Amino acid sequence: MKKILTALLLSITLTMNAAVKIDRIEPTDWYVGMKDASLQLMVYGKDIKNADVTTDYPGVRIDRLVRLDSPNYLLVYLDLSGAQPGTMTLNFANGKQKTKVNYQLKAREKKGYERMGFSNADVLYMLMPDRFASGRTDNDQIKGMNAYKNDRSQPSLRHGGDLEGIRQHLDYFKELGVTALWFTPVLENNSPDHGTQSTYHGYATTNYYKVDPRFGSNQEYRRLCDEAHEKGLKIVMDMIFNHSGFEHPWVSDMPSSDWFNTPEWLLPENQARAVELKTMDGAAKVNDKYLQTSYKLTPVVDPYASKVDLRETTDGWFVPTMPDLNQRNPHVIKYLIQNSIWWIETVGIDGIRMDTYPYADAEAMAQWMKVIAEEYPNFNTVGETWVTEPAYTAAWQKDSKIAKTNSYLPTVMDFAFYDRMSQAKHEETDDWWKGFNRIYNSFVYDYLYPKPSSVMAFLDNHDTDRFLGNGKDSTALKQALALLLTVNRIPQLYYGTEILMNGTKEVTDGNVRKDFPGGFPGDSRNAFTAEGRTKAENAMFEWLSRLLHWRLGNEVITKGSQTQFIPYKGVYVIARQYKGKTVLTVLNGKRSANTFDVARYAEVIGSNTQARDVLTGQTFAIDKDFSLSPRAVLVLEF
Repeated sequence: MKKILTALLLSITLTMNAAVKIDRIEPTDWYVGMKDASLQLMVYGKDIKNADVTTDYPGVRIDRLVRLDSPNYLLVYLDLSGAQPGTMTLNFANGKQKTKVNYQLKAREKKGYERMGFSNADVLYMLMPDRFASGRTDNDQIKGMNAYKNDRSQPSLRHGGDLEGIRQHLDYFKELGVTALWFTPVLENNSPDHGTQSTYHGYATTNYYKVDPRFGSNQEYRRLCDEAHEKGLKIVMDMIFNHSGFEHPWVSDMPSSDWFNTPEWLLPENQARAVELKTMDGAAKVNDKYLQTSYKLTPVVDPYASKVDLRETTDGWFVPTMPDLNQRNPHVIKYLIQNSIWWIETVGIDGIRMDTYPYADAEAMAQWMKVIAEEYPNFNTVGETWVTEPAYTAAWQKDSKIAKTNSYLPTVMDFAFYDRMSQAKHEETDDWWKGFNRIYNSFVYDYLYPKPSSVMAFLDNHDTDRFLGNGKDSTALKQALALLLTVNRIPQLYYGTEILMNGTKEVTDGNVRKDFPGGFPGDSRNAFTAEGRTKAENAMFEWLSRLLHWRLGNEVITKGSQTQFIPYKGVYVIARQYKGKTVLTVLNGKRSANTFDVARYAEVIGSNTQARDVLTGQTFAIDKDFSLSPRAVLVLEF
């Protein structure tokens, strides 16, 4: 297979006497045979704005040139309807000064419909590259990057994990039994450290076409995807369309005055009266023109929302160090749409997780999803929709009947499930509201979702307290995991859950993003191996791995109907049924022994008399009542 990756700076050949200076063109290359044959090239170079552009490449037509406010940007819109793969020469002329640029048009490796996204047949394993494993040491300090340091003793500085570290542990994921990897953004985040704060997390993009060299290279990203696919693992790429990093070249040289939302606070006359503000990434200076997002997402779906509330949500900056992109600008959203397509084609990702989804412009994001669905009908994208009421979440799923705008977003994140489980784990299940009643009452609202099986449920992630908090209560964890992995959802796990990793956010987010033991040189133990895990960690790993492997290819879980029973005397039961097979997830929500009342569940048990607990292999007689130990969890199949 030909290597189709290019260096970030592109293979640009300039004539020796070039007077028109071109620093970069984005996308760095492109693909022919797209359903949408249009291509936007963002050309950056000193005084490039007024240049004329021509090409005689067969099948390519220049539709228009867009001259932006900055003298250093030029947008070239092309029609590639009849183009074949090859090297296209673009001729730039500014008066008598001329330059030729060679631009690669590539053949696609797959047709769009052949790219299969993740589904409820998968289990996503979410990790942070900086905190998971380091496979190289020569990338710890990269010359030319803004000032930073690796310091594993500081929870909010870089620790040195990378893509190679992930690649070296692909067999670990297979052993565990997950099927897809979602890791936080890997694109360049060239922001300087602010004291003990940094952008190790990856959510402040400064180059949309380049892997951060501290994580690796575009080629290494492709290698990781290829080898993951060989092992049956999918890769989900984390993207951010709502904002960029402050050190993105767009900030110091804005393409147009409306490239960002509310950028007026950056004007020199306003900066003169700036005051310091503490942010999650360190201190920044702002002024009275700065608009901070409220982080309140309800105005987006609120039929009575005021303009001021809606503006704060969608036009306010996430933090002063993360400029808010204006997706209503058609050139901005075209750039972003193309970027997601480029990564699909170039490295072969299997899905996208879109950060801060509701903060961006709803119409523009819907446009993005329509384009992706047209080109890749079997692909999948999940949006971070951080609201804890099912009605809010359901409004963002594709074809929702309760939304003002169809998002065309296939998958949404079930923060309601996360929220209810976070409460239920501390409670005994009563007759009405507490404990597993919270889960039952949340699932009641599944009628609001156009497709409940495309909702992604989770217990925790990089933005929340870990499920275990600062404790090690594996009993509650097992109950939660059994439910997560058997209900009508796409399940997502957070790295280290399988070895009882814990932590809370009360001091810093870094405490829920600890290093995986054994992932870094000099670690005292290696939890990637049974020998390096404690007895309790091995017990948890083996228990979860058994459940995950049982779930693989299990059509009862992925295709079956779902029936839930109102918690009865503290016992919560959910049934999945398909083609004569049944799975019962049984949870004792009491801290005392309890009884499984067989007669109550007769409609799903039928004439069956025996069931096997997939967690232990134990056989249960299900034609008579049986005892449940305190906080018991059973996954019975028959």
